[in-house]
Amino acid sequence: MNKYPKMIAHRGFSGYEKENTACSFVAAGVNSFYGIECDIHKTIDGEFVVVHDPDLKRVASVDVIIKESTLEELKKIDLLDVSGTKTYSYYKIPTLCEYLSIAKRYNKVSVIEFKYEYSEEDVLKVIDIVKSFDYLEQTVFISFVGSNLDYVKKHYPHQKVQFLTSKVLDNMIEYLLEHHFDLDIYYKALTKELLDECHEKGILVNVWTVNDINDCKNLIIDGVDYITTNYFPDAEKVMNN
Repeated sequence: MNKYPKMIAHRGFSGYEKENTACSFVAAGVNSFYGIECDIHKTIDGEFVVVHDPDLKRVASVDVIIKESTLEELKKIDLLDVSGTKTYSYYKIPTLCEYLSIAKRYNKVSVIEFKYEYSEEDVLKVIDIVKSFDYLEQTVFISFVGSNLDYVKKHYPHQKVQFLTSKVLDNMIEYLLEHHFDLDIYYKALTKELLDECHEKGILVNVWTVNDINDCKNLIIDGVDYITTNYFPDAEKVMNN
């Protein structure tokens, strides 16, 4: 096989370290992943932090809502380990800046997901943070909300973005072409026909979240461009497993 897909660490190397933590991002950094994906939310005091859910019930067993909390309050909370049974003081919610510093240190592409509908002002604030690290060219923005990506493209037409979806939408190819988005789709929803059509139209395809090695092999053979995974840093090693 001449071309292998680029592997993206889903919430960091989250199969082995607590998702969306500095530990998970460093673990991805020292492995052969192409990029490191994260999820961002805004705190009540205007800071951007890295966490998947709008609250901490799943990752810390506490009823704390991100948008109603300050960064200082969130930083005091210890997160549960991967098994979800015990908290540790070294598992904390990182800021976007902390995530970017790790991605840049290990020269990994940053993949940043806007988790909800953002204002244009907040999208630009996030971009400014990325620019402060001189890392915009090494960043991909992703979102289920098309308007977030439209704001990115409005101000930075050549910026790499991917539209997230869990299913094939009506007229999706036309939508992606009109808005100049690449595709980031749930892997079980992707068909070979859709993949081939995307490639014919110049649309790159990322699939999420692929944690079964046989599924991963099949997607590599099909020719996807990116694979987002909790476990597999290297596509060639997957094929040789």
